[in-house]
Amino acid sequence: KQIAFHKCKKRNRWVFGGNRSGKTECGAVECLYIALGEHPYRKNKGDVFGWVVSLSQQVQRDVAQKKILQKLFGAMGKEVTVVPPFWCDYGYNIEVGDFFYANHNTVIQDGAKVRFGNNVFIAPDCVFTTAEHAVDPKMRADGIEIAKPVTIGNNVWIGAGAVILAGVTVGDNAVIGAGSVVRKDIPANVVAAGVPCKV
Repeated sequence: KQIAFHKCKKRNRWVFGGNRSGKTECGAVECLYIALGEHPYRKNKGDVFGWVVSLSQQVQRDVAQKKILQKLFGAMGKEVTVVPPFWCDYGYNIEVGDFFYANHNTVIQDGAKVRFGNNVFIAPDCVFTTAEHAVDPKMRADGIEIAKPVTIGNNVWIGAGAVILAGVTVGDNAVIGAGSVVRKDIPANVVAAGVPCKV
């Protein structure tokens, strides 16, 4: 058994109804089907209804988030998920590829370009910063600051609490261990961890 709901063009929200062909009274073509056969709530119709409503609300939030991210980011691929809270400086310097996932409390200081490839997974509490201040105290007091780009390749996994510093490139298929501080480039196809981060 399945329950369907679809995005209603007339009401501009997800509502119940529809069929496998996607034909509905309002002419919507977007339909979402939920298989209830193995769901633990299938014996209680009230729980099933509540579960579907909750999922419907989540879908609406996902649609709203996608619109916000499309306006915020400089470029964005398909299937992009950013779990709030999320922090950035500008947004338009951030470019993410397909199947990008950033978990809770990701911080991206995008004074320069920050580029993420496809299939990048970011664990909670990670920081990507392009900013660098002067080491000389007088220059620092004068407000001298530079920004260097950060590039994360394809199929990269960044562990929880990692910090990626300005100017760093992380190669394709790399894994960065939790709690690492990455201050130099990491090559492709390696597991690197530590403070400072090493292969």
